[in-house]
Amino acid sequence: MVWNGARDAQETVLRTALCYARRCPASGFFVTEMSDRVLLLNNNYEPLNVCSMVRAVSLMAKGKVEVLHRNGHVVRTGTAEFSAPSVIRLRYYVKRPLPKLRLCRQSVLARDNYTCQYCGVKAKDLTIDHVVPRVMGGKHTWDNVVACCRKCNLKKGDKLPERAGMRLMRKPRRPRYVPYISLQHYLRGHRNEDWMQYLPVFDEVLPAPEA
Repeated sequence: MVWNGARDAQETVLRTALCYARRCPASGFFVTEMSDRVLLLNNNYEPLNVCSMVRAVSLMAKGKVEVLHRNGHVVRTGTAEFSAPSVIRLRYYVKRPLPKLRLCRQSVLARDNYTCQYCGVKAKDLTIDHVVPRVMGGKHTWDNVVACCRKCNLKKGDKLPERAGMRLMRKPRRPRYVPYISLQHYLRGHRNEDWMQYLPVFDEVLPAPEA
């Protein structure tokens, strides 16, 4: 596809086609786990955001980004066909303050690698446990919250781990990770060879390699 001419009109057509295609696989838009997400870099190659394929195509249509890597898939619409981007870079610099890591359920689960910190079970439906219960004065802080399965959460209740006969796999702490992108996207991104070239390494939040 040639990105020139009436870009606004072209963007409208593409956004409509891509949105429709995401709802209807039979329309010819093929995506995989990572192919519908695109890493957006600032002009200085610093990770800026993770955007949808629709947003990436919109930026391409406006000429605001250059494509650094493609994911090997082809985006097909009723009027166009092109290689889907994996990493794009802004043609201008966006100034922003250093982001802070927000304490939330998804960040805690990602930090603990979706693993119950009491029994070691891996699951996607984990809850959050306060090591020192809130009723005992425990705070909602990084060093007092852990991922916990429902069985262990029920067993522990409003007790200290030692009173419930339970032990933590490791002591919780605030990650030193600087969230250029969300912690969840960061961990997924390290399974993508293209993205790894631009993501800084924070060993403490990366899962240990399999033996």
